[in-house]
Amino acid sequence: MSATRRTYAVWELTLACNLACGHCGSRAGTRRPAELTTAQALDLVAQLDHAGIDEVTLIGGEAYLRRDWLVIAAEITRRGMTCTVTTGGYRMSAATARGMRDAGIERCSVSVDGMPATHDRLRGRRGSWDSCLRTIGRLADAGVTATCNSQINRLTTPEFPDLYGALRAAGIAAWQWQLTVPMGNAADNWEILLQPVELLDVFPLLAGIARRAAADGIRVHAGNNVGYYGPYERLLRSPEGAAFWAGCQAGLSTLGIEADGTIKGCPSLPTEAYAGGDIREHTLADLLRDAPALALNAGAGSATAADGTWGFCRTCEFADVCRGGCTWTAHTFFGRPGNNPYCHHRALEHRRRGVRERLVPVAPAPGQPFDHGLFDVVVEPLTAAWPADLRPRLSAVSDGGLQAG
Repeated sequence: MSATRRTYAVWELTLACNLACGHCGSRAGTRRPAELTTAQALDLVAQLDHAGIDEVTLIGGEAYLRRDWLVIAAEITRRGMTCTVTTGGYRMSAATARGMRDAGIERCSVSVDGMPATHDRLRGRRGSWDSCLRTIGRLADAGVTATCNSQINRLTTPEFPDLYGALRAAGIAAWQWQLTVPMGNAADNWEILLQPVELLDVFPLLAGIARRAAADGIRVHAGNNVGYYGPYERLLRSPEGAAFWAGCQAGLSTLGIEADGTIKGCPSLPTEAYAGGDIREHTLADLLRDAPALALNAGAGSATAADGTWGFCRTCEFADVCRGGCTWTAHTFFGRPGNNPYCHHRALEHRRRGVRERLVPVAPAPGQPFDHGLFDVVVEPLTAAWPADLRPRLSAVSDGGLQAG
């Protein structure tokens, strides 16, 4: 196991949820059959502290549907770790927001996808967009820094300029983006996924918003599957332009925890392929030292770093550093890591050669939390006719933004 110090953990406190999102990777809704007890959860907090974790983000499902969630949050902060929350923001009360402040929670990211009609459609609840905006206000009133996270897909992306205006007016401090990938419910609704060639229009749009956000004092964060190495890489990775993608950090600096105590190198990874073990059967220290599944990126920075890449990524000049981009994204498309179709550099290279990639589903997901199906990638002429059901909804405009196609 790599000796790299892990500093960040994302903890699914419960799989219970009050939304019904069409893109939910964990298929959240009802709690897991054997979620950790309060005593087990508090013991895990102590183990995270001993492992050197600096920050813990609490997620769900919906974290605040677990009755003891603020007890757990308060113990995280009592031990000197930063506690943050990611929420669907549906019907969060002012009292809950104040309880978060009292527990020491510093920041809360509210998930908002598109403008009202699109968000409500994706989140499966009428009025959920309005509820999210009220939640942002309640967090601010309680003294908790309100941020936002959004999914990038064929439905949401054309609305990003308007969404930025709405979120800026709501007073968010930061905005994180993540590309929707075919995991869980999104695997069943794969038509909403971007085709790789559409990234050629998406990235100029994101860059324009990032520049506006920097001028407005709002920090933009490109999620781990938003990249890589195109002309906007440094702008999107950090407002200061100093950062660039250095490869998947699953099992290196990050950990994921499921509500039943399953430990993974990243919270988004498919459970079946990447579960390192259960903290009810092993200590966290033992899992970090011994579990092969948590060593998935142990070769980072070594002469063998690119050994796991294949397909286009095997031929890429950035393979030694990138290692195939986001493991989660590659695995949910192809059933193994090392070849990531959601890459700006890759799309640009294909355009230079006069071709594009098209993702075609070939096997459905089985219907379990954190599951996925399988896709093939078709390389075809850039000018080839699109299947009627996949005609791109995005088209470039002169200012580098997007409009509906």
